[in-house]
Amino acid sequence: MNATVFLVSTLFNLYLMVIILRLWLQLARADFYNPFSQFVVKATQPVVGPLRRIIPSIGRLDTATLVFAILVVTLKFVVLTALFGNGNFNIVAILITALASLVSEIVNLVFWILILRAILSWVSQGNNPIELVMYQLTEPFLAPIRKILPPMGGLDLSVLVAIIALQFIRLLIGDVFGPLA
Repeated sequence: MNATVFLVSTLFNLYLMVIILRLWLQLARADFYNPFSQFVVKATQPVVGPLRRIIPSIGRLDTATLVFAILVVTLKFVVLTALFGNGNFNIVAILITALASLVSEIVNLVFWILILRAILSWVSQGNNPIELVMYQLTEPFLAPIRKILPPMGGLDLSVLVAIIALQFIRLLIGDVFGPLA
């Protein structure tokens, strides 16, 4: 049973991360001609495309993609409840759990993108297309931190500060929502 829960949760979470990446790429105005961005768009376009005809964007926020992310995370909990919840459907509890899980997944994705960017900065020569997208995604978070931190002799601690802030947010979500998130 634990293996099945793991498998179902992992599959839903991986696709949810792709959806969140699409939303994040649009908010950050990242290069959509990048091969990584093209993968994200192609993986989500079959559902987001038709949703865009129904749900308009609000400014730079692609609400169709956001609604799709909410639907996927809600579907995850509906499937898990149907498989292992003895048929007890409490739609309000599922929606609250889904929203808390969505916020938690966003924080988790930002954390891993920051880690990946830090590792790529150590080993990459700077001509990797994925590195460019990671830079475009994380720079809106890191630039304000760099303005506050004093120069450390060429050492960039902004990623470390951002990771500490994300861990704080993750713990705060866990304190507020408990095991739901």
